[in-house]
Amino acid sequence: MHADPESPCCREETQLLPDEWLKVKTVPTNGNLSPGVYYPTGSKRSRSHRHGVTRRTRRRAILKNGECNILKSRISQRRLRFLQDMFTTLVDAQWRWTLLVFTLSFILSWLGFALIWWLIAFTHGDLEPDHLPPLQDSANWKPCVFNINDFTSCFLFSIETQHTIGYGARTTTEECPEAIFIMCLQSIVGVMIQAFMVGIVFAKMTRPKHRTQTLLFSKYAVVCQRDGELSLMFRVGDLRKSHIIGASVRAQLIRSRTTKEGEVLSHYQTELELNADGCDSNLFFIWPITMVHRINRDSPFYGVSAADVLQERFEIVVILEGTIESTGQTTQARSSYTTSEIMWGHRFVPLVTYNRERQGYQVDYSKFDETTQVDTPLCSAKELDEFYGSQADRRSIESAEHPQQQLILKMPDRAPTTEPKAENKDGDFTVTL
Repeated sequence: MHADPESPCCREETQLLPDEWLKVKTVPTNGNLSPGVYYPTGSKRSRSHRHGVTRRTRRRAILKNGECNILKSRISQRRLRFLQDMFTTLVDAQWRWTLLVFTLSFILSWLGFALIWWLIAFTHGDLEPDHLPPLQDSANWKPCVFNINDFTSCFLFSIETQHTIGYGARTTTEECPEAIFIMCLQSIVGVMIQAFMVGIVFAKMTRPKHRTQTLLFSKYAVVCQRDGELSLMFRVGDLRKSHIIGASVRAQLIRSRTTKEGEVLSHYQTELELNADGCDSNLFFIWPITMVHRINRDSPFYGVSAADVLQERFEIVVILEGTIESTGQTTQARSSYTTSEIMWGHRFVPLVTYNRERQGYQVDYSKFDETTQVDTPLCSAKELDEFYGSQADRRSIESAEHPQQQLILKMPDRAPTTEPKAENKDGDFTVTL
């Protein structure tokens, strides 16, 4: 059943298709070309994006830079919960708030202990006019702290005590036991504040999150045939010379799903099986690698065609995890692909070559997102299997894996046929099929 080309649905789909797709004409089944296969009419050219394609903006949970597009609201006792985990709150906070807390922690501690030193000197009588430092020798007066004149002197002495500067002008005496106790207490509090704030700044500067800035994901994911199967592919790369140890890549499909009971799961996550160069998702990550998801019977994209990609709404979240070689910390880089970022009928161009002059392999990252058009069926993998399954000249997988063996052609399985038999019993004819 063919849709009306003048219908709004078809006009919308026509606007979303590239110009080359619109030039594809119906191919007779008895010709040399296979029906349902996209054959570009123009010359093949490499490109990193599609020109003249109008796509609708898609909602996404993970942004291209790896940030989670999640807004949290109506959290009960939010401030109390975040204050109870002050260290993590300051590490996750922006730098201006962390530096503000860093500065205030020292200034407030200096002022607080300066006030205590002033109260000790005031209650002991060291701030009376006859007991000030110039008259202490003549009055035979021994203060709690030498050379204390006013609150400014107490503030300077508080800084010297907390940071063990020790200029030598102001010192405590054995006259006031409370002064000795406060001096010991301020030394302990000063060390704790320094350790806490230095730990926050160090943890903030060495967060594994910054390592993800040099981990790359390709801007687009592509769909093409590899080893006779439709495959969804994307590329990952590392810009640094220090490698990611034990790198592994995962991919999850986020789309709506309706259960048997009629419940609609709007953000249902499905794990996609990935492999790279005949290995599993654990990578020897020394150069950019193309991750491949084979669209077979176990894939959620088994019944999705090129036209369905333009109409459906889903998101593919890709996650790269591993250990940083230089610091030993675990890092995680994220990205995602929506339906508008899946290029059907494209393949990534090679970017690793051997440089004879420098005697090493050279990676050209200018080609990291570059793709080229290839002949790819527009139908789904399920329809492709059904089409090839009805062809008598389809090559078997065994012949592709063992080219030295003789080519084997598989015929469709058919039930054994028997010739009809007629028997004559007492004048009655019985025909057996």
